Amino acid sequence: MARDPVCGMNIKEEESVGSSMHKGNTYYFCSQGCKNQFDSDPDKYLKTEEMSIQTDMPTFSERGLERIDLHVDGMSCASCVAKVEKGLSKLTGVKKVSVNLATERATIGLNPDQVSNRDIIDTINGLGYHVKTEQMILPIKGMSCASCVNKVEKALEALPGVVDASVNIGTEEARVNYISEVVQLADFEKAVGSAGDYHVLDIQEKNREDVEKQNREKNYNTLKRKFFLGAVLSALILLGSMQRMVPILQDIPSPIMKVILFILTTPVIVWIGSQFYRGFWISLKHRTADMNTLVAVGTGSAYLYSSLATFFPEFITQGGSDAHVYFDTAAIIITLILLGRLLEARAKGQTSEAIRRLMGLKPKTARVVRNNKEIDIPIVDVNVGDIVVVRPGEKIPVDGIVTEGQSSVDESMITGESIPVFKKAGDEVVGATLNKTGSFRFEAKRVGKETVLSQIIRMVQEAQGSKAPIQRLADKVASIFVPIVISIACITFIIWALFGPPPVFTRALLNFIAVLIIACPCALGLATPTAIMAGTGLGAEYGVLIKGGETLEMIHRIQSVVFDKTGTLTHGQPVVTDIIPLSDWEEASILRFAASAEKGSEHPLGEAIVTTAVKRGIELTVPEQFKALPGQGITATVEGIPIVLGNEKLMKNQGIELESVKQHLKEMTQSGKTVMVLAAAKKPAGLLALADTLKANAKEVINTLQKMGLEVILLTGDNRLSGEAIGREAGVDRVIAEVLPEDKAKEIKRLQGEGKSVAMVGDGINDAPALAQADVGIAIGTGTDVAMETADITLMRDDLEGIIRAILLSKRTLRTIKQNLFWAFFYNVISIPIAAGLLFPFFGILLKPVFAAAAMSFSSVSVVSNSLRLKRFKM
Repeated sequence: MARDPVCGMNIKEEESVGSSMHKGNTYYFCSQGCKNQFDSDPDKYLKTEEMSIQTDMPTFSERGLERIDLHVDGMSCASCVAKVEKGLSKLTGVKKVSVNLATERATIGLNPDQVSNRDIIDTINGLGYHVKTEQMILPIKGMSCASCVNKVEKALEALPGVVDASVNIGTEEARVNYISEVVQLADFEKAVGSAGDYHVLDIQEKNREDVEKQNREKNYNTLKRKFFLGAVLSALILLGSMQRMVPILQDIPSPIMKVILFILTTPVIVWIGSQFYRGFWISLKHRTADMNTLVAVGTGSAYLYSSLATFFPEFITQGGSDAHVYFDTAAIIITLILLGRLLEARAKGQTSEAIRRLMGLKPKTARVVRNNKEIDIPIVDVNVGDIVVVRPGEKIPVDGIVTEGQSSVDESMITGESIPVFKKAGDEVVGATLNKTGSFRFEAKRVGKETVLSQIIRMVQEAQGSKAPIQRLADKVASIFVPIVISIACITFIIWALFGPPPVFTRALLNFIAVLIIACPCALGLATPTAIMAGTGLGAEYGVLIKGGETLEMIHRIQSVVFDKTGTLTHGQPVVTDIIPLSDWEEASILRFAASAEKGSEHPLGEAIVTTAVKRGIELTVPEQFKALPGQGITATVEGIPIVLGNEKLMKNQGIELESVKQHLKEMTQSGKTVMVLAAAKKPAGLLALADTLKANAKEVINTLQKMGLEVILLTGDNRLSGEAIGREAGVDRVIAEVLPEDKAKEIKRLQGEGKSVAMVGDGINDAPALAQADVGIAIGTGTDVAMETADITLMRDDLEGIIRAILLSKRTLRTIKQNLFWAFFYNVISIPIAAGLLFPFFGILLKPVFAAAAMSFSSVSVVSNSLRLKRFKM
């Protein structure tokens, strides 16, 4: 019994419609309509009896698993990420968890029969963080009794992403708490309608990007207000601490000045720095530690000690000497850390700018034909099958097929191609692209989450939420980082208290605080996700969709690049390449008779001949007595002349002598071309050679890949002569010919068996198993098919240079990640010993806590800023 890698269905081998080899196993595809939606490792699609928690890949395709994405507020460092992942992993029914600090998102794969959305949210909230949910009030018509209330509530609560729903029959309203990333107004309307004769009255749904923008601006403005108030108070506190150096303050008695400093510092601790103490208290209740612990313990120690010295100096002083206070230390540290958070928030906002721009491409309304009238409706109300009207200068609202009219459409926001594309009846149009000149109508085919733009946004969000394997070391360090730092700080205090020079307690306390403050798990937590966000976001803007961190890390290990031939290296359509006249015939006459004979033919070779004639402006006539001979050619009468057009076999059967053209036939056949002989009145008139030609920049791209040290291989189902001819023309290193579609994955596996890391470039449809088998699968094309699910990298534009851009961007992004991680580790390894006083015995240098806070803030900001440099990378 085999299992389908997509839906998990048990199927018999004889019931399968195809199979693929991977790592010694055979995977079968069932006949239940499943698409070949593979990840880079098809093993992950096999459902097992016991599924282990995976916290490093947000791919949830197992049958029975539901995926939800949550926006989590309050995370500040890598320790927070580890805490959330660990807490969610303990829940029964949660199978996979991936938490991203930079995007502030948690991606969870769960069994909805075992755990609810409410359980997930309560767990995260209980850990001290906050899940952002939205609330919507739905006016509902048609309810008449308590049974109606029950049915509507159940229908709403059954939707993925709905936390809870409460229906009030008195007000005829439903109050729904939901996760906006998962469920939308259109889903509520369908659920209510499916529950019975009910429907939701018109309501305007908030745009998710508008809500996110408002929340982001609100948080940023709050941080800014706190920082500026903290800066003013800290400046006053600093002046008060330097009382002897400020003439205007010298006459104030020291005890009174300490009380003034206490009054000025308390708002900094209680309100401006409240987030650190609140986070510390919650962590303490859960017996964990994070960045908030370090800040709260460090500043809290300074504040409490100074408060004690202010109001109960007898507990501090000995022999009547004055007790020192460190209110300035506590206040300035909090203010500097807030400055770091402020700069960090601004920089993080820029790393996610690409995804917001993609979201902003979505039109808000659409003009549809209803009851023979054109009306404007919200985009969420457009249904499949609606006829949509688009006028010049308007955005196309959803994906569909043009039914009438024609125009030029700017698709640069999707494909990156700046030249407008001409559209006529029967052509596909993509939502969010811009209509330029004409008006047209089209039938909606994909709406809501199914549109190309929505799929791109989802892919980019998944990529930005993923983790590169290189981050695992950082995650392991982060999980024990804070306890180790606290231990080092305590040891520092003890050593200085026992062996340090006077004032012993002062030096011990300040070094204790410096160690706590200078340590920076934030930099560890932000090193990878900010770079991935910047890199994948930049790629999306140029039509290069990278699936995630694992792909970014794997791409630099690639040794061989395998190209599928048809539609990838070549145009995928035969064209006339040579016309050789015989006897007294001219080239134009040969083409006119051949194309007229093939007029109306559905055979690709016949269509290619007709297309060439039309492009050259040759007038064609209607053939008579047309007859198609499968596998040989055609016969027809054109302008009263009997015409035979086909291969050598047809000529032989028709008794036409080819002795004089055999050398021509041999040369063109050996060059990989298909040769057709045109005979008129039983005599050879000319030869037409056709071939699937290379794309314009194929040679240049292959040459560039070879200069990068990569082996380039051509994989084709064509015969060896044709394959080697195309291979020679393209300049590849190896040609693997006569490979059946179902055997392509085996060939990739064989190359991997030679010890090579392999990238496969294909069109993403016929090549799905091979793309899945390869270490990195690259789908090239329009991005409107299964390629977006199959490949690790999808190129939205049909341009081979996108492969070079994808590889260079991946390498640059990985290099940035390594730089960030190096800096994060190097900073902590160097700075913590310095803060502990390592330099004091040799140079008499001690690091003040205030400078430690500045260094810590700089560390986080520098990591994010380094990631932002990717935005200047030229694609």
